Amino acid sequence: MQRAFKILCALGAREEIEGTAPTQVVPNVESDEKEKDVEDSVENVNTYTVLAKPRLLDRWLDKVVEVSGSESVYFTIIVALLVWAFLGIPFGRSNTWQVTISDAQAIVNMVFDAFLMRQQLNSHDSLVNVAACLRSRSTSNKRMLKQLIGSGKYEKVEPTRFQELQQTTFASELPAENWLGRLSTALSTFMGHIATVFGFWVCIFIWIGFGKYCDWSNTWQLYINSATSALMVFILGFLANIRERHTKYMTKCLESIWEVDSALELRLRTITGDTMENAPIVIPAAKRSRIQRGIDYYADLVGTLVGIAILIFVIIVWVAIGPALHFDANWWLLIGSYAGLIGLNDGFVLRNVCTVLGDFDNEQFTQVEYEDMDMLAVIGVEKLKEERVADNSFTCRISVRVGDICSHELTVVLGAITIIGLIIGASAMGWSVTGQLLCNVPPSIIESFFTMILITGHNIGDAKRRVDLYNIYLRRLKLVSYVDTLDKVEQLEKAEVQDQVDEVVEIEE
Repeated sequence: MQRAFKILCALGAREEIEGTAPTQVVPNVESDEKEKDVEDSVENVNTYTVLAKPRLLDRWLDKVVEVSGSESVYFTIIVALLVWAFLGIPFGRSNTWQVTISDAQAIVNMVFDAFLMRQQLNSHDSLVNVAACLRSRSTSNKRMLKQLIGSGKYEKVEPTRFQELQQTTFASELPAENWLGRLSTALSTFMGHIATVFGFWVCIFIWIGFGKYCDWSNTWQLYINSATSALMVFILGFLANIRERHTKYMTKCLESIWEVDSALELRLRTITGDTMENAPIVIPAAKRSRIQRGIDYYADLVGTLVGIAILIFVIIVWVAIGPALHFDANWWLLIGSYAGLIGLNDGFVLRNVCTVLGDFDNEQFTQVEYEDMDMLAVIGVEKLKEERVADNSFTCRISVRVGDICSHELTVVLGAITIIGLIIGASAMGWSVTGQLLCNVPPSIIESFFTMILITGHNIGDAKRRVDLYNIYLRRLKLVSYVDTLDKVEQLEKAEVQDQVDEVVEIEE
């Protein structure tokens, strides 16, 4: 009992994250094969690996989340939606057909909200750890570059010359996405575009315009409830898939960065003889208001094992009370009402957490850039021409502004107040079919909107992260070229001196 209480109290806490880049060890080699042997040293870890969680249950749940974003699950959802849509030809006028998609959306909504929240939290922890490891190695590399420049053997380089440095050991670009990845990214851009969001609201107002014609009936409400439910199922499946796909692509990019970064450290240690281990970098948790701490508590509740347990319990209770309610329309709508209200709150919280954690991730990668530029300044490179996220269009600015407003902590509070109002309204109607639709339709519309702008936020964050990773990779490529070039010059100078010594010896003989 005490352990369960501690787990509940720990929810919402954001602990500091510590990261240390594996130190590259230079073996004692005195043969002419030194460079080859150094590269092939089995003692060194030069590949990026995602940190595994200590608890088996957490690892299992992360695997389930990964599967939920797979292509097979995504295509299964699309096929199921198409089957439901074609069944609407003979059964379209039946309320049961419309309630079916509402209940299916309710269950899918609760499951995927938990998975999406866990995806977001895992991605945040991983990115912050990456930033810490990059800074850990940059600190060592900067120290060794200072040794080289201070020794007088290596000279500083002009920024223009540094920009022109080339090498053939590593690929000049990060891995490219395959055609399916590019297609998914393009679809994500379309779905998250502000014009698409605007089109969604146009459809909602057209539906409202037909309200009087349909006598504001329950069937009229079920029309939009069915449409938004189907849309929600599709968007949730798509969002899980595109996040998982982009995470795998980022992992490939990080593998390339780790390889170059490790090679740079190994070259510098080989030249300088430095054996000091890479220092750990501790990134403290961000300061938060009490409201934000409460939001984070709920986010952890949804995205952790506790949230999954609550979800399973609710579904079991809903099924168990079915016989008591004779599996009537009220029973079918009950899970939709619950999921509609919970899903509405999840939509607000997901958007808030996406922005808050995304902003913190951006701060950490900005810090990586600052430390990289400090490292480059050691060799005389004060400024570097790099890529930037160039989309500063009107629609992009509007998207960012809408996202900022919708993700504000006070907006989450306003969402909670709205939910209380809907519960009061449904209670006043005795939780009749109309009362339950009140807890289904507005939440479904609002959550569909928030899920669409959640895609917008993901697209903006993904675009920036790709540029960050490309610039990080390019800086290290140039540094490897710089070290290799000067190392070859030093070797030639040593060879020339040795030739001169040999000539003197021959003359004396």
